[in-house]
Amino acid sequence: MAELAKRTAEIPAVKPQEETVSPWKEAWQAFRKNRLALVGLGIVIFFIIIAIIAPIIAPYGFKEQQLTERLTAPSGKHWFGTDDFGRDIFSRIVYGARISLWVGLFSVLASAVAGTLLGIVAGYYGKWADSIISRLFDIMLAFPSILLAIAVVAILGPSLQNALVAIAVINIPNFGRLVRSKVLSVKQEEYIMSARAVGMKDTRILLHHILPNSVTPVIVQATLAIATAIIEAAALGFLGLGAQAPTPEWGKMLSDSKQYLVQAPWTLFFPGIAIMLTVLGFNLMGDGLRDVLDPKMKQ
Repeated sequence: MAELAKRTAEIPAVKPQEETVSPWKEAWQAFRKNRLALVGLGIVIFFIIIAIIAPIIAPYGFKEQQLTERLTAPSGKHWFGTDDFGRDIFSRIVYGARISLWVGLFSVLASAVAGTLLGIVAGYYGKWADSIISRLFDIMLAFPSILLAIAVVAILGPSLQNALVAIAVINIPNFGRLVRSKVLSVKQEEYIMSARAVGMKDTRILLHHILPNSVTPVIVQATLAIATAIIEAAALGFLGLGAQAPTPEWGKMLSDSKQYLVQAPWTLFFPGIAIMLTVLGFNLMGDGLRDVLDPKMKQ
């Protein structure tokens, strides 16, 4: 018995296999350590919730007018005051969150999809395809983004939907050039060359190898681009080229209230604060994602 116990003690203990952590779980753990990024995420979630439950928390309809209470200062009845038509500003800002987030998300989604496809084609195939697409991006980037958006809306006509199209169009080169540069790097990897050597089709290489390894910078760029899209939508609305009355778009609210800056400053203050906080939230969250997902930032 003593000899058996001695032999058992000499047997090396088997170390438990370490649990593998997925890259996305590891990224989330790193993201949680960034306090500013969490603040940005909290702001974004707050405005998303506000947009979803707008009909519940808005005390008035966004088109409801009370002409006897025009330009009323903030009070218990009207938390953010009223505008020049007697409409409740708080209710209009709450409903306006839907519009700003809708424009920001869908315009960036459209530009990300189009830019990614063009960037993959330009980077992977090269030659004449790369030359044509790259020159198109250069031409679009030669114009200031807001002027290009104004030109697109001027052609299509002023409306919220056309403003969304304009914002999507002007952001395509940003995603396209980003993806193109990533694809140029990825397609030189050994596993891509091996896939070509065994006769794998280009479509499968693009979908199973190139695209998954190029999507990370697109996610970061998309988060930051949403903030820019919200500002651009507000700018078009301020110029009268975006949402039209009585749509409660924040930029349009600023435009309609600019003549009451001295008489009723709250009509400009609260929509401006809403734009600032939303953009700040997406920027902080985007910076946090960039720190987590960008290998250069990790180093």
